[in-house]
Amino acid sequence: MLARSVTSVIWGLIADRYGRKRVLLLGTSAMVVANILFGLSVNFWMAVSMRALLGCLNGLIGTTKAYASEIFREDQQALALSTVSTAWGIGLVIGPALGGFLAQPAEKYPNLFPQDSLFGRFPYLLPSLAISIITLAVTIASLWIPEEMTSRDDPCDAPETADASGGDGDGNRAAAEQSLLRNWPLMSAIIVYCVFSLHDMAYSEIFSLWAVSPRKLGGLGYSTTDVGGVLSVSGLGLLLLQLSLYPYMEKRLGPIIVSRLAGALTIPLLASYPFLSKFEGFTLNLLLNCASLLKNILAVSISTGLSILQNKAVDQHQRGAANGIAMTAMSLFRAIGPAGGGALTN
Repeated sequence: MLARSVTSVIWGLIADRYGRKRVLLLGTSAMVVANILFGLSVNFWMAVSMRALLGCLNGLIGTTKAYASEIFREDQQALALSTVSTAWGIGLVIGPALGGFLAQPAEKYPNLFPQDSLFGRFPYLLPSLAISIITLAVTIASLWIPEEMTSRDDPCDAPETADASGGDGDGNRAAAEQSLLRNWPLMSAIIVYCVFSLHDMAYSEIFSLWAVSPRKLGGLGYSTTDVGGVLSVSGLGLLLLQLSLYPYMEKRLGPIIVSRLAGALTIPLLASYPFLSKFEGFTLNLLLNCASLLKNILAVSISTGLSILQNKAVDQHQRGAANGIAMTAMSLFRAIGPAGGGALTN
């Protein structure tokens, strides 16, 4: 996250000037390589370095939001950004679920992956390799996506025209990017987005630690496979409900009210989590799956509403840079989340 915060604005500017598709292809290609190298890490610092490399070369999220807002009609913006936020939310759920199922395969599935095999030596290579294979398929499929529908009548998007008339194209672009920092509707949405991102990242960290902690410490005593099962159910339910429910709610209430309601409902929901440890068996599984699904639906509703507000606050030729600024600030807050959440848990 710290590495991503350094380069997100740069990737946004590159996407605005040279096209969204190029940034998407480069980002997914980097993910393929960096994830495999992460799985092959032989020490802690190599693992950290590979994650930092992935963060530096990854301008996907902000670019994808800008791209989605351009290829959907104005009346479908809620569906467009709900799709992106849902995909992001599902990734945050399915990623740890895959890790829970596939990590340490030599211990969990010794008949398939003996201890003397490559997966026995590198216990986290299998989930990393699985993610890289999925990402490679996405990279290949992205070769056929259309270029974004960009307008070229703005001087910031047509430096040749500006220079030909005696203007300074680079100066115009710099002034346009500087104006983003004075755009209060944009910056206010980004501030709220950052605070929520810190909260959501801390929740993701705490949830897994709490679920696998012994019951004598207030946890649930789950295995990593059990946690993976809960997260898988949440991801599937999120996909089915969010794509159908959020566009309807946004059309009726608007993104601001939906985000406020989701934030308000999140407070009593999270306050109820400690009491789940009082239950056991089927009742515990049912309540935990429902709570996890509802939490993820509320989280994606908030992030979708804030993304809509961010993209509506700027012109089309500034969306890459605007989303890059949002990703930079969000990444800084998300970098604090795991350490803060883990420290509070202890």
